[in-house]
Amino acid sequence: MPETLDNLMMGFATALTPVNLLYALIGVALGTAIGVLPGIGPAMAVALLLPVTYGLDPAGAFIMFAGIYYGGMYGGSTTAILINTPGEAASVITAVEGNQMAKRGRAAQALATAAIGSFIAGTIGTLLMVFTAPVMVSLALTFGAGDYFAVMLLAFVAACSVLGKSRVRGFASLGIGLAIGLVGLDSTTGQSRLSYGVPQLADGVDVVIVAVGIFAVGEALWVASRLRRTPAEVIPVGRVWMGRDDWKRSWKPWLRGSFMGFPFGALPAGGSELPTFLSYMLERRLARNPGEFGRGAIEGVAGPEATNNSSAAGVLVPMLTLGLPTTAVAAVMLTAFQQYGLQPGPLLFEREPELVWGLIASLFIGNAMLLALNLPLAPMWARLLRIPRPYLYAGILFFAAVGMYAVNASALDLVLLLLLGLLGFMMRRFGLPVIPLVIGVILGPMAELQLRRALQLSNGSPVGLVESPLSIGVYAVIGLLLLWPLVRLAVRGAAGGGAGPDARREDTGPEADREAEARPGV
Repeated sequence: MPETLDNLMMGFATALTPVNLLYALIGVALGTAIGVLPGIGPAMAVALLLPVTYGLDPAGAFIMFAGIYYGGMYGGSTTAILINTPGEAASVITAVEGNQMAKRGRAAQALATAAIGSFIAGTIGTLLMVFTAPVMVSLALTFGAGDYFAVMLLAFVAACSVLGKSRVRGFASLGIGLAIGLVGLDSTTGQSRLSYGVPQLADGVDVVIVAVGIFAVGEALWVASRLRRTPAEVIPVGRVWMGRDDWKRSWKPWLRGSFMGFPFGALPAGGSELPTFLSYMLERRLARNPGEFGRGAIEGVAGPEATNNSSAAGVLVPMLTLGLPTTAVAAVMLTAFQQYGLQPGPLLFEREPELVWGLIASLFIGNAMLLALNLPLAPMWARLLRIPRPYLYAGILFFAAVGMYAVNASALDLVLLLLLGLLGFMMRRFGLPVIPLVIGVILGPMAELQLRRALQLSNGSPVGLVESPLSIGVYAVIGLLLLWPLVRLAVRGAAGGGAGPDARREDTGPEADREAEARPGV
C-alpha cells in the first residue's frame, strides 16, 4: 500500500508538468468534441493521431490518448440526450431516458447528471485501478509461456463469442487479423510469409496502418455512406444544472454504476455496453416510480453514464498489466505502445514507472478537467452537431492519408491504408465485427511466440500448455464460452421445450450485425 501511494505521487509529479497538463487538456477537449459527433468514436480519434504523435514524448502522448478516451465516453452522452443518436457505443442506453428528458424540457438536468456521474465514476474507477493494477502485476510475474498463451487464447475466444451476434463472423474476423499478423519474416526461421515478393512487407504490415485503416478510414466510409447529409435537429440547451430532487435521485445510481462498470471493463471483451444495460435494468428495478422509465427517468441516465465511465478505467487494467486489449480503444492504445517500442505487461511497471503512473495520475486530472469543461460548455458542444457530414468525413480521410504518408513517405503505405479501409467498410457492410481483427493482428504474433516457447520448454509436448492451475482454469473458461450456446439450448429444452424453432432462433443476419457495427468502437 505505501509503495503504491508513493508511485501514485510520482505519477502526479509527471502528470502535473505544464506540458503534460496541456496534453491532458487537449485530449479531454478533443475527446469530448469527437464523442459528440455521431459516428466518430474515441478509437477512431486515437487511430488518427497515431501517425501525428510519432515525435512526441511517450508520457505526453499517452496522457493525451487517455484524455481522448475519457472525453469520448462523456461526449457520446450529449448526442444521445439531444438528438437520440449515441455518439459512442456505450451511450446507447443513455439515449433511452436522456432524450425523453430533453423532449420534456429537462435536457439541462440530463446533461448535468451525465457530467457529474461521469466525474464521480471515473474517479472511483481510477482509484480501483490504482489498487488492483499492482496485484495484477504481481500475478502476471508468475505467468509462464503456457499461461500467457492460454490468456491470449481466452482474449481471442471472448472477443469472437461476446462481440456481435454471430460467432462465425467473429472467428472469421479473427482469422483475417491473424493472417495479417503473419505477414513478414518468421522471427525463428527467417522465412518470408505472405509477403508475395514485396520487399517493403518483410517487416510485416505496420499495426498503425491497420488501426488507422480499419477504424478511421473504414468507419468514416461506413458512417458517411449511411448518415444524412443535413445537420441534425438539436434540442436547445440552457444553463446545465440540477435541482435538489435530481441530486437525491442521482447519487445512489452514480455509486452503483461506479462499482458495477469497473469489473466488466477489466474482463476480456467485457466492454461497456453490457454493464450499462445491466445498470439500466437495475435502476429500473430499484426505482420508486418504475412507470417513469421510458418517459425520462433521471436514474436511467445517471446509472448507465456512471457505469460506462467506470468501465473505461477497468479497460486499462488488463491492457497495462497483461498487454491484453478488451475494447477497440485499448487495442489502438496498445498499437501506440508498440509504436514507441514499449510492450505493456508486468515489466512495463518496472521499466517505465514514470510513464505508467503518470498515465494513471492523469486520469484523475482529466476527470476534473472534463467536469470543468462540460458543465459550462454543453451548449457549445451541441453546436458541433451542425457540422455538415460531407466536410467532416472528407477531413477524416484527408488527415488519415496525410498522417500515414508522413511516417515513412511510402506510397505502399497509402495503398495498404486504402485496402484496409475498404476491408473495414466491407466488414461493417456484411456484419463482421472489427475488434477481433485488430486483436488478431496485435496479439497473433505474441501468441505465436508464447506458444513456441511453451512447446520448446516441453520438448514439443502439448502437456506444456496445461502445466499450471491457471492455464487449466483459463482453458475451462474457454470451453464454457464455446459450449455455452449448446448448454443454453439443452437447458431450455429440458425446462419445457415449449419454445419452437422460431422462438429459439437468434437474429444473426447481416442487418442485425450491421446495426451493431454502425456504433463507433464496436
